[in-house]
Amino acid sequence: MIRFQAIRLTLFAAVAAFVCSGALRVLAGEDEPRRPFAQWADLPDPGQLLFGTFYEQSEAYHVWEQGNSRAVANTRAADENYGIDVRQGYFTLNYGITTNWAADLNIGATTVGWRPFDNGNIGKTTGMSDSTLGVRYQIFNEADADSPWIPTLTFRAGAVVPGTYDRHVGFAPGNHGVAIEPSILFRKHVGWEGFGVWGDILYRWEHTIGADQYIGAVGLFQQIKGWELDVGYRHLQTISGEDIVLGPPTGSGTYNSLSNPNWYPTDVREISDSIDAGFSYTTARRHIRYGFHSRKTFDGSNTDSALWLGAYIDIPFNLIKGR
Repeated sequence: MIRFQAIRLTLFAAVAAFVCSGALRVLAGEDEPRRPFAQWADLPDPGQLLFGTFYEQSEAYHVWEQGNSRAVANTRAADENYGIDVRQGYFTLNYGITTNWAADLNIGATTVGWRPFDNGNIGKTTGMSDSTLGVRYQIFNEADADSPWIPTLTFRAGAVVPGTYDRHVGFAPGNHGVAIEPSILFRKHVGWEGFGVWGDILYRWEHTIGADQYIGAVGLFQQIKGWELDVGYRHLQTISGEDIVLGPPTGSGTYNSLSNPNWYPTDVREISDSIDAGFSYTTARRHIRYGFHSRKTFDGSNTDSALWLGAYIDIPFNLIKGR
């Protein structure tokens, strides 16, 4: 069994090394596939594959540029408002290797479109989204712990592979860079029955121009039979980089930012604060999980005020007979 695990870790290290050798430049906002509410803290059973589908979309009509200056990002045409719109969907594969080890792969497609930043002309791109893969080791499982203070605690070693969308479009849907991201996740029941806390902390090493990022999220959950309700706070910060420079709006309420070739720099220093909320339901028989997720950015720098709405479904498959 130890040799079995070592082979998998060696393969993952080789993949990560290969990915890092092809580093590209960062250009866009953070938008990597990641399960909400520290769900990766829990592992599938050994030999079990969780196949998931995830769809998300967002709209934003304001941005924070030049540090923390809030600006309108809206174009009115044919009685419709056009801001920054993102649509994306991805598949997730989450496989239990042993009791303490699991691996995941997340891959999909994405698109973004906007009008406010080129005198009403449309900027858009569509393609494969940035993909993520990782291995997870569950350090503790509160269900098996001797102490009531021990949480479910999991370490994840992950990598990001850039997608195929046009990275030169401002507000492109992802960092479009190669990265390594270690993270720690926890979930812990406290207080009354079904109530608990969760947390998800990661550091993302961008092997490009040094625009590393960290993300920290913490929140609460309440489980009632097959239902789970979640809410939390999320902070993202890019360690270094430059500001977005939109310039003054034109008479139509849009910007002529493309007259400035550096209006959306290659190393955007994105910072955002947001609220996450959602719920899920797991069926009693097949253990199929249906979920809804939302996120609202309420403050930041060099980012948009996006409202994200998403839905997902996870279907378990036992690949080893007798489980």
